[in-house]
Amino acid sequence: MKQRPEAVCTIALIAVNVAVFFILSLFGDTEDAVFMMRHGAMYGYLVTHDHEFYRLFTCLFLHFGIEHLLNNMVILGALGWHLEQQTGRIRFLLIYFGSGLSGNIVSLIFHGAAQDHTVSAGASGAIFGLMGALLWVVIANHGRLGRLSGRGMLVMVALSLYFGLSSSGVDNYAHIGGLISGFLLALLLYRKGRCGGAGQETCIRPEDIR
Repeated sequence: MKQRPEAVCTIALIAVNVAVFFILSLFGDTEDAVFMMRHGAMYGYLVTHDHEFYRLFTCLFLHFGIEHLLNNMVILGALGWHLEQQTGRIRFLLIYFGSGLSGNIVSLIFHGAAQDHTVSAGASGAIFGLMGALLWVVIANHGRLGRLSGRGMLVMVALSLYFGLSSSGVDNYAHIGGLISGFLLALLLYRKGRCGGAGQETCIRPEDIR
């Protein structure tokens, strides 16, 4: 009987994000842009002029307030649970961090071009990457994956982009960059039915039955 593996990486990412949030909350206000900038949030000037490239990564684990954290973690749990079981842990992490970093780079480029000195943080670029990746996985499975459908995924993507574009204080460049990156990474990394790939099925090689 096939047993679906637990989404270990998804759970670990949620735990790390929550831990970082509560640790920072002990030392200051996570809704204060200056405080967050001093603790690793994205700030274009410091990245491009002071070469603090680590901010492209550290900002993925920072959130502006408890509502921002909870919203992202709920979506990360829902999307990550499905995607990790299809791609396996290594490919899942490559998609997550690849999308997050790509989204931040896109955000850096466009905010820099607009002379916008916004402080940004959050896992949403990486989460949009999971959404884009899951969209491709559903498409690769002929438009249906369990309860997920291609039409449902497209509606989710459209609504998520709409809410972001119609709200203030949202880094839409990171969202769009992450979404596209996640789709392309899944296109490269996901192979349906490949041994060790999806992690949801057991592969038997000819030599194993001789």
